Amino acid sequence: MKRRNFLQTTGLISAAAMLPGFLHKAAGSPLLSAGAFQGKKLIIIQLSGGNDGLNTVVPVRNDLYYKLRPTIGLKGKQTLQLDSETGLHASLPILKELYDQGELAILQEVGYPNPVRSHFRSMDIWHTGSDSDRYLNTGWLGRYLDSMCAQQTCHGERGIELDDSLSLALRGEKSFGLAMRSPDLFYAMASNPIPFDLSNRTQLNQLDFLYKVLADSRSSAAELYKQYSGFKSKQQYPNSALGRSLMNIAGLIGSGIEARVYYTSLTGFDSHGNQLVMQARRFGEFQEAFEPFIKDLKSIGQFDSSLIMVFSEFGRRVAQNANNGTDHGAGNCLFIAGGSLKKRGLLNGQPNLEKLHEGDLKHQIDFRSVYATLLNKWLQADDRLILGKSFPLLDFI
Repeated sequence: MKRRNFLQTTGLISAAAMLPGFLHKAAGSPLLSAGAFQGKKLIIIQLSGGNDGLNTVVPVRNDLYYKLRPTIGLKGKQTLQLDSETGLHASLPILKELYDQGELAILQEVGYPNPVRSHFRSMDIWHTGSDSDRYLNTGWLGRYLDSMCAQQTCHGERGIELDDSLSLALRGEKSFGLAMRSPDLFYAMASNPIPFDLSNRTQLNQLDFLYKVLADSRSSAAELYKQYSGFKSKQQYPNSALGRSLMNIAGLIGSGIEARVYYTSLTGFDSHGNQLVMQARRFGEFQEAFEPFIKDLKSIGQFDSSLIMVFSEFGRRVAQNANNGTDHGAGNCLFIAGGSLKKRGLLNGQPNLEKLHEGDLKHQIDFRSVYATLLNKWLQADDRLILGKSFPLLDFI
């Protein structure tokens, strides 16, 4: 086999090996649902690089904030007023709109004990739900998929990540999410001719499993593409990575695909210098993609059955650095959006800037309490089994 053909094939195998069961024909069950899937969906958007939470949800009446950030502290028209004490970064009007409509919950000082300031390690901790001194090879959502299949209820209990590769968050012991850039590209990749010489019996014997996986992936990708193609959004999405990802998620949901979890990310939040310009640019990308996505979910009647979590792997130092930026920190803000929130708005007040830990915000809410709440109250799963221990449940749903 030529190296080029081998690489093309192994790329397809990587996707096909993660093909969730909801794409395969099963006796007595439909391949894909007819009409809209009414089950609860969890949509996660990861802001990679460590978004600065203090310049996202801004304590506009706190003098210490401006003392510690003399040139990058946001004020005036740089923020959108949430209440008398708090502003939101001006590049995020869609979040302000959701806040005003009672469809957004904001948690501040979210983190974990003994925080790690490494991007890769901290993201592993968020992906797995582990303690900072423990290493796991399965993700919290992957273990959710495992738990559903262990109960023989995994038809529809699957996750889709809009990316070239599957993150650790969606990798279980036995169950995996499906990673793909789009149903169109997945279908195109699966439809390519099998690059093997079928007359070579020795080669065929060695690759029996590969052929079976490829055949299954072709059939599944064709069915997925067929159903996905039936949905036509009326919204205009930007031609950006996040825009395409959220457009595809809206299309998959609108097509009735029975997936419970969707995952995507926006990169570029490592703001060591020139933070005002950099963060505004990243939030502009988020705004342009997120607004049509919310409109799509509402127009197809899926906003109330969807919950969206927006997070980053850590926050930034409270004090600005010499380059008009901020360095890696700890506690951060986290957003939950949806039409079925029980409590909304600023759920735990302002961050405490007077009692810092080594220049960082102390965490007041363990991020695994957020996970436990999503698992227990939204996905109706055993949060203690999945996370390995109990965490206090929150009351936003």
